[in-house]
Amino acid sequence: MAVVSWKEICLLTGLVVGCYWNSLFCGFVFDDVSAILDNKDLRPTTPLQNLFLNDFWGTPMSEERSHKSYRPLTVLTFRLNYLFSELSSSSYHLLNVVLHAVVCVLFLHFCRLLLDRRTSLIAALLFAVHPIHTEAVTGVVGRAELLSSIFLLAAFLAYTKSKGTDHSIVWTPIISTVFLVAVATLCKEQGITVIGICCIYEVFVAQGFTLPMLTYTLLQVLRGKDGFPYAVLQTLLKLIVLIISTLLLVIVRVQVIQSQLPVFTRFDNPAAISSTPTRQLTFNYLLPVNAWLLLNPSELCCDWTMGTIPLVETLLDPRNLATVVFYGMLSLLAYQVQIFSLFLLSFSHGFKLLSQRGGLKKMSWLLMGFLLTTHAVKTFNRNWDWESEYTLFTSALKVNRNNAKLWNNVGHALENQNSYERALRYFLQATRVQSDDIGAHMNVGRTYKNLNRSREAEEAYIIAKSLMPQIIPGKKYATRVAPNHLNVYINLANLIRANDSRLEEADQLYRQAISMRPDFKQAYISRGELLLKMNKPSEAKDAYLRALELDHTNADLWYNLAIVNIEMKDPSEALRNFNRALDLNPQHKLALFNSALLMQESGEAKFRPEANRRFLTYVKEEPDDANGYFNLGMLAMDANENEEAERWMREAIRLQPGFRSALFNLALLFSQSRRELDALPVLEELLRYHPEHVKGLILKGDILMNHRKDTRGAKACFERILNMDPSNVQAKHNLCVVYFEERELQRAEHCLVETLAMAPQEEYIRRHLAIVRNKMAAISAAGQPIAPTEGGSEEEGQGVASGAGEGARKENNLRKSSPKESVSSQGHGQSKKLDALIMKRKAY
Repeated sequence: MAVVSWKEICLLTGLVVGCYWNSLFCGFVFDDVSAILDNKDLRPTTPLQNLFLNDFWGTPMSEERSHKSYRPLTVLTFRLNYLFSELSSSSYHLLNVVLHAVVCVLFLHFCRLLLDRRTSLIAALLFAVHPIHTEAVTGVVGRAELLSSIFLLAAFLAYTKSKGTDHSIVWTPIISTVFLVAVATLCKEQGITVIGICCIYEVFVAQGFTLPMLTYTLLQVLRGKDGFPYAVLQTLLKLIVLIISTLLLVIVRVQVIQSQLPVFTRFDNPAAISSTPTRQLTFNYLLPVNAWLLLNPSELCCDWTMGTIPLVETLLDPRNLATVVFYGMLSLLAYQVQIFSLFLLSFSHGFKLLSQRGGLKKMSWLLMGFLLTTHAVKTFNRNWDWESEYTLFTSALKVNRNNAKLWNNVGHALENQNSYERALRYFLQATRVQSDDIGAHMNVGRTYKNLNRSREAEEAYIIAKSLMPQIIPGKKYATRVAPNHLNVYINLANLIRANDSRLEEADQLYRQAISMRPDFKQAYISRGELLLKMNKPSEAKDAYLRALELDHTNADLWYNLAIVNIEMKDPSEALRNFNRALDLNPQHKLALFNSALLMQESGEAKFRPEANRRFLTYVKEEPDDANGYFNLGMLAMDANENEEAERWMREAIRLQPGFRSALFNLALLFSQSRRELDALPVLEELLRYHPEHVKGLILKGDILMNHRKDTRGAKACFERILNMDPSNVQAKHNLCVVYFEERELQRAEHCLVETLAMAPQEEYIRRHLAIVRNKMAAISAAGQPIAPTEGGSEEEGQGVASGAGEGARKENNLRKSSPKESVSSQGHGQSKKLDALIMKRKAY
């Protein structure tokens, strides 16, 4: 094998970098989203063995919805990227560029086996700059092809050393070949095809056999005139080893997919479900189509599914001529080893012949320079198409406007930008291009819903539902429908359940989806949410438990089950299930928040440190959510850490001005810390945002009366409450206190009589009424007028104090009496849960 020099390696690497450096500015697009952004197998919290149990997209191989693409070594490289840079797309693209340079160097090694030094370098240069490689290099998921190519070429190069100088078999390269083939297959399934290339190389290159020679030898053996030559026996032995190793790899691969093939529909691959001869004619026509793209990569498209290439349905279709020509040319060049190499090697060999002719030498070099330059420029410009999903799919529509998936994908890109009106136009066009595309109608329905056009959304979902294959007795439904298409039932049910009068109708749709696929996890999840809304927590619990049977490693399911436990008044079981969710996903934000809130509400001091840790983790994940800081403040108040509590409350208010719970509890904190005058500006801010905040008005009135001696301001607070709610006993009672403080004893008596009538069971009102009447009697006995006197002061022994009393209590558990036998403005709602945060539920 000719040696590849460092200059050639640097030349190839420089050319690759020059063509692909702009790919570093591209994001994650198309399949990158599922393989990287949504793939939990990349996260360090996911056990490493999951990479060998799940498919390329992170779906367990045992699940029917799995794509069955088993590429654990490729996913491992994604995980390494994530370890160093998490989801920074530049690092993923950089590694792809490096891998492409490695492939180019190995390809040069391969070319040296068949061509001279200069011609093989030209072939490698063409390989490096060819625009058709942009999908494999600039598309991050194309790494599977890059890695597989590296090990495929390495396996072949190793196999070329299996023949010794004395024509004996060298077993070490053969063992290395089998190992490298296995590695290539674990990067992408096509890696196993190198075994066939090795077999062809062994027979026709290494041993130098020709078809006539092999035919003659076989006939001689069959006639009994001669035995197999030693060279043939050696060849057969090596081929047997290769074939057996291939069979073992195939058996292992079949075991991995559990003898199940992925479910594809006519939308994914129309030719695959077509009848004979349409299927065969179309598949064979795809070969010349791809060959033409190799020769003329001017119109590249990221997706060739659905209606991109119309089916070849009859022998009279003129496109069959292209198939015949292709196979004719292929048969003339059958000795070459692989299709892409065939074109590059043939082109390079043709260039060699031209460059050896004096008159054409200069022209051939100019032509080659022009070809390399145009290919490099095309590759560089093509990279920009992969900058975002919008640029990628709009570029594809310039090439092919008959693929409904492309129209849908542009719509998705616009939808992600919240440009719903524009997205709707693309989704509607997808339904026109392919009227039976269920997904397109679902997209239309979802977009109408986002535009708050519920009627049109429901109509679109109903059309999509009508296109679903009908149930055929005795035939498995799942084999005839894409699992995601069943979401039409979920989407339609989710839409109509917004109307409380149609909850049963929505439940019927969920049950219909479950009847079609008893393992449809999402249907159980959505039905569980609906049953909770229908106040059927026991049935909701059963739905979530069924979903957990299907996927017990789903943190969201354990979280939702915990929410059901809360509805069923079982906080201890809820906390256990929150903890299960966090065991599976320690960064599960909703589980962190609500489990900490549950611990906090338990009032048990032993839970405070862990609750505090979880809230701190939550605010690290959600630094702009004021609720996290508010609840940290609540915990600090429970622990009497007033400075910490004030700091957290002020941060919550900074993030969310007008945050009523934070404002009230900060004012309450000041009141409890004997900083009542500091509480007043906080209460003013609270009442500016929430003028009808009853507890804020009561607290303000209490402070004004007890610390500012501003009975007029206090009276205004209590009267505002009674204007809003005349039945508010607390405000009514405190207004009576104001009358007493203003020495309007008759009015105070009348007020307390009315208050007692409103709450006859409240003993403290009865006692306070007695105090007022005793006061009035004492004044009358002394011959003094009961009417208020200017600057009047309370007599010794009969003074009353208006205050909150001892011991702050949570809201709706207000203190009703003071330690003194005096009228008091009753507890002002010193609740640390003024506006209890509703448990957040996972939205599906």
